[in-house]
Amino acid sequence: MKDKSINLALQGGGAHGAFAWGVLDRLLDERWLRISAISGTSAGALNGAALKAGLARGDRAGRRAARENLDCLWNQVGQMSDNRVVRWMHSLMPMPRGFQRLTEMFSPAAWVDNLTRIFSPYDYGPFYVNPLETVLRDLPYADFSNDRGPELHVAATCVRTGHIRVFTGEGATVPAVLASACLPTLFQAIEIENPATGRIEAYWDGGYTGNPALFPLYRPHLPRDIVIVNINPMLRDTLPRSPADIQDRVNEISFNSSLVSQLRAIHFVKELFSENRLANRAMKNVLLHMIMDDKLMNDLNARSKVMPGPGLLQRMREAGQQAADTFLADHADALNERDSVDLGALFPDQTPR
Repeated sequence: MKDKSINLALQGGGAHGAFAWGVLDRLLDERWLRISAISGTSAGALNGAALKAGLARGDRAGRRAARENLDCLWNQVGQMSDNRVVRWMHSLMPMPRGFQRLTEMFSPAAWVDNLTRIFSPYDYGPFYVNPLETVLRDLPYADFSNDRGPELHVAATCVRTGHIRVFTGEGATVPAVLASACLPTLFQAIEIENPATGRIEAYWDGGYTGNPALFPLYRPHLPRDIVIVNINPMLRDTLPRSPADIQDRVNEISFNSSLVSQLRAIHFVKELFSENRLANRAMKNVLLHMIMDDKLMNDLNARSKVMPGPGLLQRMREAGQQAADTFLADHADALNERDSVDLGALFPDQTPR
């Protein structure tokens, strides 16, 4: 296979982000495949940072370092003993010893959804800590703010304006990645200065405004190909009927909405290109690809995103490896040549005006 270059767009999805861990692990096997840029949101930002920091070390050593980083990232997530919610609950109200032992037998993630309806992350007091900060700083190769290796773009949502902000280059720091993964019901907002205004802004999860952000990958110096690693299922044929299933589907639609909007815009531009209506225009006709496993994601639900048990993470990793293997077998020849995604099938109602 001749050498080919791609951009990666990594969706967020909590513990389901381990699917992208498997995808990236498989892609790193292919020495002919060069990753030029990465755009990540939430769990995708974590994966992107780990991948970037590893690949910054060079080709052969970089691929090995990237694998070490990704393995470390997800092993820490799976083994994380996050007892802060239990300690916090104990500080708010007295508990019988029997109930205290019972709560400590289970991960707080199993019932954190109910807690977030009553308590805010700002109620933790002295017990508050963002465990993802330690995870990022403890990576074997933790420098992802350098100018070596692939570009890294990390999306977060400005709380004040509701607008997306993409951190890149020296701005793609640990706080930026934490901001991208900051679900406001679980974590306190991440405050970062905006150099354009000198104002300190608070940021929440980037999934609300760009999951992931594709536009940083349109730059002229980058390859045309964007490979999207999908975490949230695009389609669910079964009508949700229970309250939990309805809420799960609302969650998926919400976190896919920004991606769908971007795909619809790309489809519109492609239609204009096909009709030769963009001749002599400075417009990039990107090539789109997707690596996904909607069948697996349909078997799961949004609640499992906050329950990162080692068993689930390993299952997601293996599924990601298999999905990437299938993609390479079916579409490796399409890279740098043509789309492998039929946007017309996704948006049959759209025609250019």
